[in-house]
Amino acid sequence: MSTRKQILAEIAPTGPIRAAINMSNAALVRWDDEAGALVGPSAQIAHKIAEQLNCGLSLIQYGSAADILANADGGEWDIAFIASDPSRADRFSFSPPYISVKATYLVPDSSSFRRVQDVDIEGVQIASARSAAYTKQLERILQRASVSHTDSPATAINLLVGSQCTAAAGLTEYLIQTSERISGFRLVEGTFSEIPQTIAVHKRSVHASAFFADFVRHLHCAPYDRGV
Repeated sequence: MSTRKQILAEIAPTGPIRAAINMSNAALVRWDDEAGALVGPSAQIAHKIAEQLNCGLSLIQYGSAADILANADGGEWDIAFIASDPSRADRFSFSPPYISVKATYLVPDSSSFRRVQDVDIEGVQIASARSAAYTKQLERILQRASVSHTDSPATAINLLVGSQCTAAAGLTEYLIQTSERISGFRLVEGTFSEIPQTIAVHKRSVHASAFFADFVRHLHCAPYDRGV
């Protein structure tokens, strides 16, 4: 069994654990003005990790999973709250999922598409963030529609608003927020994917990887207040 010293040597080399948090999904983490802090499952679990290891914690906010991955080799973070995906397995070790989030489509109000399955037809262009785990799943399941890659979820929305695509893919919570902020668009019924959210560490962090696998298993045995 790994010791606390071995674990912290891998994920807290600078003192506190630097945890990368993806701010693009309010179902996972969001800023609460009343609390004056980040709340939600990702933030709460990060604090539990620091508490269990008896060390400091620094939550580093990123606008998307792509931003987290882009800075993975720059020494900015030690652990990351991101989706597991086979294409990332050569760089990271993933814990079991601590929660899953859903992905769907945003379309114009005038669109004839009502359900997720309606969108997969010839000639349809779906804008989706290039590095998002749901985009990789989308590419695996689509049979007729095509994916237009964008740099971020926000850019996918911009293409849709500019009538440069037929639909925009994204996490359901994010698309709900977008539809409330930008009039003239709605979500279709259903989801095309459920994305497991995990705690990722660099592949070299073997002791931390074993710790997080055990940590999440125990977390599921003792339900936490998700705070969302």
